[in-house]
Amino acid sequence: MARYTGAVCRQCRREKLKLFLKGDRCYSDKCSFERRSYAPGQHGQARLRKVSDYALQLREKQKVKRIYGMLEDQFRRYFDEAERRRGVTGEILLQMLESRLDNVVYRLGFAASRNQARHLVRHNHFLLNGRKVNIPSLQVKVGDVITLREKSREVEAIKESLAAVARRGVPTWLELNQDAFSGTVKSAPDRQELTMPIQEQLIVELYSK
Repeated sequence: MARYTGAVCRQCRREKLKLFLKGDRCYSDKCSFERRSYAPGQHGQARLRKVSDYALQLREKQKVKRIYGMLEDQFRRYFDEAERRRGVTGEILLQMLESRLDNVVYRLGFAASRNQARHLVRHNHFLLNGRKVNIPSLQVKVGDVITLREKSREVEAIKESLAAVARRGVPTWLELNQDAFSGTVKSAPDRQELTMPIQEQLIVELYSK
């Protein structure tokens, strides 16, 4: 699967919002967004013109894509699936994105960022219901148990991430057992616990044109 390999701090600056794409660095004074909160490029500090409705919708879609680390084709497939399901399309889309295995690993605190979580999953550091799994996009279900493999429990990056769990917190739809290095999906993702300012209706409007 293709993925973005450029400078991620540029993405935060383009969206004018800290997306927390680099883990602990985003909480430090080294964060590029804190030092240069204007858009990247030679015209980044130019006077802003009036923004059209289409531009607002496009930026919202780009922001959510970047938060979850996806390119256009994959993101569009998520939207098409959300549209086929019964319910509010925008909320279903966000629930599907939150239910990705890499996102759940990040939300439980085993990784400092979604990108790091994707890397850990791909390298077989986790078990899902006792079985090896290395597919970051796999959709977890209520009752699923994600466990860190025993040989991975001394990985320094994972230990550092778990030490910072208290600062980030774990959403109520997940349950972390830090002593057992495992987490359980207690319920479907709750839209109210998505703390990032996302207006999913703008994405629905964009793709519905």
